[in-house]
Amino acid sequence: MPKPEIHPTWYPDAKVICNGEVVMTTGSTQKEIHVDVWSGNHPFFTGTQKILDTEGRVDRFMRKYGMGSPDSVTKDKEMKTRSLDEKQQKTDDAET
Repeated sequence: MPKPEIHPTWYPDAKVICNGEVVMTTGSTQKEIHVDVWSGNHPFFTGTQKILDTEGRVDRFMRKYGMGSPDSVTKDKEMKTRSLDEKQQKTDDAET
């Protein structure tokens, strides 16, 4: 048995409120708990999370470790070949 008058009041049906709507009930030492984010509206839990690709880091990682799709690897090779051809053409033009 807990000692009297030293423990906070326990509310077994405390309401968790997000955006003015009661989203769940739980036990707490407060009657109402106001939150901004909960699992029902957080992108990680709702599946709407997006990976931010800064400066192509994800693509570079995928290429480096061979995890890219065959299409992306082929496109990368074509782009490298084109850029090499363009460089060669520029040097040929500069020589004449």
